[in-house]
Amino acid sequence: MTSTAPHDPVVATPPASTGRAPQAVTPVRRRLPKIGTADRAHDVVVGTVLVLAIAAILYPLYFIVIASVSEPSAILNGDVWLWPQGFTLDGYARILSDPGILRGFGNSLLYTTLATLVSVTVILCGAYALSRKDLYGRKFFTLLFIITMFIDGGLIARYLVVQDLGMLNTIWAVILPGAVGVWNLIIARSFFESNVPDELRDAAQLDGANDFRFFARIVLPLSKPLIALMVMIHLVANWNAFFDALIFLDDERMYPLQLVLRNVLIQSEVTAAGGSGALDSYAAAQRLGELIKYGMIVISSAPLLIALPFMQKHFTKGALLGAVKS
Repeated sequence: MTSTAPHDPVVATPPASTGRAPQAVTPVRRRLPKIGTADRAHDVVVGTVLVLAIAAILYPLYFIVIASVSEPSAILNGDVWLWPQGFTLDGYARILSDPGILRGFGNSLLYTTLATLVSVTVILCGAYALSRKDLYGRKFFTLLFIITMFIDGGLIARYLVVQDLGMLNTIWAVILPGAVGVWNLIIARSFFESNVPDELRDAAQLDGANDFRFFARIVLPLSKPLIALMVMIHLVANWNAFFDALIFLDDERMYPLQLVLRNVLIQSEVTAAGGSGALDSYAAAQRLGELIKYGMIVISSAPLLIALPFMQKHFTKGALLGAVKS
């Protein structure tokens, strides 16, 4: 009687060949869950709300554009809905015939570019410094910045400071007073704390990089979404800003576009009220004033409406990465 050793390996023999071609494996299709009535109703409600929200945002912009080339009488009568009525370019002709328009556009472009460059540079440098745990007095400086969000010296104190610094009627009076936005500084500081670990800085120091080189070569390339977010915020804010120029500038040749258009609108309203002889009648002056009003909105808003869609993806990503964490 023979016995098999308990530790003998068991060899699995392949199945005998039947001579038939291997059959194709049929993939198993999973059935998707059926969408219930409640889910469909939810989708319909959400889609309807989104469509209404988009229409509520886009239609006023579209209406301003068609109103700027329509007869004001048609607008007052409610005839302008989807298409311009009584097409005319008299408003744009009057605006562009003013020699101060192009000069104001150039001033706004200069102020916006320089103010954005200064603000983004100061915020990035200040936020990175505040994010460093080895900064002496870090909490004190942070608290000092936060206090300015709630306590302001007022317009008179601000004017006196600008006057004492000798910046009245200069380009720096428009750029420097609002260069640092504390809320943007906090967002940037939170971004650096969350995305630039201390281990990365230690590794760079082992390779011989000092703080300035580490900030320029490593921190800034990692912060492209945040930089895009800061640039977009300050572009919009500085382009629409006019109050500092109204307070600190006396020379009309230095006025930004917003102040120039404001003066053109006031002048047209005064002309309409006075019945100037340069126009045929009071009705014609009032008509021109309405066209100028709509045309100014289009001219002042067009640069931002053209530029912002190209930066939208950077804005969304930067806003998520730079969100303040509790």
